[in-house]
Amino acid sequence: MDKKAIISQAPLSFQWPTQEPFLFCVHHYDRYPAGNANNGVDAHHFQGRNMGSDFQPKDGFRLYHGTEIPGFPVHPHRSFETITIVRKGYVDHADSLGAAGRYGEGDVQWMTAGVGVQHSEMFPLLHQDKENTCELFQIWLNLPKKNKMVPADFKMMWSGDIPKIQKEGIELTLISGEFEGESYYPAPKNSWANAPENSVNIYLVKMKKNPTLKLPAAKSKTNRTLYFFEGDEISVNEKSVASKTSVNLDSSVEVEVKVGTGANELVELLYLEAKPIGEPVVQHGPFVMNTKEEIYQAIGDYQKTQFGGWSWPRQDMIHGSKIERFAKYPNGKIEKPS
Repeated sequence: MDKKAIISQAPLSFQWPTQEPFLFCVHHYDRYPAGNANNGVDAHHFQGRNMGSDFQPKDGFRLYHGTEIPGFPVHPHRSFETITIVRKGYVDHADSLGAAGRYGEGDVQWMTAGVGVQHSEMFPLLHQDKENTCELFQIWLNLPKKNKMVPADFKMMWSGDIPKIQKEGIELTLISGEFEGESYYPAPKNSWANAPENSVNIYLVKMKKNPTLKLPAAKSKTNRTLYFFEGDEISVNEKSVASKTSVNLDSSVEVEVKVGTGANELVELLYLEAKPIGEPVVQHGPFVMNTKEEIYQAIGDYQKTQFGGWSWPRQDMIHGSKIERFAKYPNGKIEKPS
């Protein structure tokens, strides 16, 4: 076995390191208390918190930019994509196109910001009689220059429609791409991930002891990152890797991942792979362009147009207390999981 598959390693903190064309990856895992009548956190939890900018996991949860309901009130994006994978709990979406939704418990939302959109992402605490655990990944994927100013768009991928590949001791959730003959390309039409030749592979993997996860060598140069976020120990081509580690892999080398010999619990991994776009990246907060001049233009456009404005009655928009999943698209179409 070739042991040179690993290019580099880095410890995982709150924001995870990425390789182009991925711009950002973060794992939110919050154990919220029982919700109040407003689907938020009771005020007695607020002591010692920086309300509206709370990223400290005090008492096991963060409020982020929420002041009662956790999450991210209205904010803009331009010229990249967000992929939000919700493993536990719920996210309420609202945007400047008039679209809305509630998704969770394994669902994924894929949003192309394109020319510009405002949206909010809130985490309503729908259970008032028990804790509300919220776990999600948010991944930012760049857009090539030719697609940076396309109309904003989003697609819902309901949990029951996402391929789950079961092997002895392994469950692989195929968010995008191909694995062992199965393919799934759900990205919006203008995404870098929409074309199979760009090899945008996004997997969530659960592994037990003994089985081997095999990642074949890529047909062309890609950037590969394996995030080991849960469990004791794994080996990558016989090299030990500690928990809470990101591993950049050489895509020209076949990779074998195994659970460490001393591990007793389940191992969980996130895998991101893609062909690089190969264009300049200039980022200013929620705007990702190719040049500084384009960043100045994005800021000016947002100041003038607000990317369509905000017609919702609140900045931290949520959609009631009923536990249901749905997506309402800008054309008025309403979609629910089957």
